[in-house]
Amino acid sequence: MSTKVPHNNEDQEIDLAQISKKIGNFFDRISASVFRTIQFFIHNWIIVLILVVAGFGIGMFLDKTQKSYDNQVIVKPNFGSVDYLYSKVDLIQSKIQIQDTVFFKSIGISGVPKLTKISIEPIVDVFKFVNNNEQNLEVLKLITANGDLKSVIKETTTTKNYPYYIITFSTKGLSKDGNLAKALLNYINSSKYYADIQKISINNIRQKIKQNEEIVSQIDGILLKISSSGNANQDKLVYNNENMQLNDIIKTKDELLRENANFKVDLITSDKIVKDSSVVTNMESTSSIKGRLKIILPVLFVLIYLFSLRSVRFYKKQAALDKIKKS
Repeated sequence: MSTKVPHNNEDQEIDLAQISKKIGNFFDRISASVFRTIQFFIHNWIIVLILVVAGFGIGMFLDKTQKSYDNQVIVKPNFGSVDYLYSKVDLIQSKIQIQDTVFFKSIGISGVPKLTKISIEPIVDVFKFVNNNEQNLEVLKLITANGDLKSVIKETTTTKNYPYYIITFSTKGLSKDGNLAKALLNYINSSKYYADIQKISINNIRQKIKQNEEIVSQIDGILLKISSSGNANQDKLVYNNENMQLNDIIKTKDELLRENANFKVDLITSDKIVKDSSVVTNMESTSSIKGRLKIILPVLFVLIYLFSLRSVRFYKKQAALDKIKKS
């Protein structure tokens, strides 16, 4: 039989005592740190006050003079130009990053206001995506069969099939009369390839409208004859209604009229490769540190001052230790 006596209770008491001691030492160090911090600010309150006032003043000045503004343009890319639109926006963003002033001057954009960022995103609208388009509806059903709708509608392959997009660009300074937005849209619309497609597409729409109007006119003639025939002989009207499929004729006319209405709207929106439907400019930006510098700078100045003092003390301490070692 083992003669060893367990010391579990004693070990637990020792562990608890050590833990209690460590916790006490931890709070002591915190108390000492708080005391030294208060003491530091009491001894250096004049310097701290100067830094706070200076930071607040500089921050107020920068907040008033260095304001950023957001601008948004809602556009509808026509003639399958969605990828072209994305590539143009990406190109402009790359030119902003390298500050290519020659490029911006060539497209009619001067240095004031300064363009700082540009991006594009779709206006997610599933109903417009599938509206009167059975192919899009079937594609959406197929995609969502094995995935979540929320994630699918935001995928790149889906987002480039929405009708409307928002181009957002930021500036330092106000854009007068939307001139910057006009210059950007003019540059985006300067494509000979899509301009040629635009001419052919508009001509096709006009021809289609004309053809539909001729068919509607012919249908009206048929309906007039049926109506006249019906007035002469009511029994003959029933015969025509059954054999000439009057309901289908009326339905066809209604579809042609609806189609022409859509075509006429397309003519209005097809006057540009990328048609702008709304331009909102000079919205003061609140998403960055702009407007908050009067609060950020005083804190930053004090932290830099504290870091500088710590660095000097650390250097002096290490220099003294090094001197002792050498001696």
